[in-house]
Amino acid sequence: MTTANLSLHLKNFNEKVKVMNQSGKQNLTLSVQEARSLHADIFDLLNHCAQLSKQTASIAKEQNSVIQIAVDGGGFK
Repeated sequence: MTTANLSLHLKNFNEKVKVMNQSGKQNLTLSVQEARSLHADIFDLLNHCAQLSKQTASIAKEQNSVIQIAVDGGGFK
């Protein structure tokens, strides 16, 4: 997932973690509003993932098929 697909609050949190890592700080502090907004966005993201998982399982069941994935590593020259 690229940062372009993230919500504003997730992007802000990501940026704060980057700054924390670059500065060598050991703590990250969020305001109450930042924490609530981040919590809401994470919950929405998890809910969306659960819905996609259910849809995928439902489609596979309806088609009564097995989803196969093949990975080709290419070749060396």
